[in-house]
Amino acid sequence: MRWTPHATVATIVEKDGRFLLIEEWSNSLKKLVINQPAGHLEADETFIDAAIRETLEETGWTVTPEKLLGMYVYTAPSNGITYHRYCFIARAISHDPSLPLDDGIERAIWLSREELEQRRDDLRSPMVTRCIDDYLAGQNYPLDIIIEQDALQPA
Repeated sequence: MRWTPHATVATIVEKDGRFLLIEEWSNSLKKLVINQPAGHLEADETFIDAAIRETLEETGWTVTPEKLLGMYVYTAPSNGITYHRYCFIARAISHDPSLPLDDGIERAIWLSREELEQRRDDLRSPMVTRCIDDYLAGQNYPLDIIIEQDALQPA
């Protein structure tokens, strides 16, 4: 069997010292966990479009990605799956509380880094705090570092 990593996106959205996070049900951990808005790419979708879509579907927030925070590789001990995560820094634009959230998402929450530390046992993975810590340290890259298929076409 051929090994295939799971391509995912996540967003870091900070507002007034708090971060947009979700509480979601983890089947592999069998409990509610905290994560950034995140998910898998769909067919023919760019990384940036996936980040916008996943954030909206999981939180009801429309965001604009402004920078790439980084690319993270993590193999989850609970299921053995390797995730290649493109994490974006995004700006919150608007919220629609009437939107239904994705299956398994309990709610969107805003937590400070300190509040998140108090709930360390509830994290989906160590990537949650690692990404926030990288953001707080000022790590970021321009979005044009990502070359999507359309950009490879002749001008």
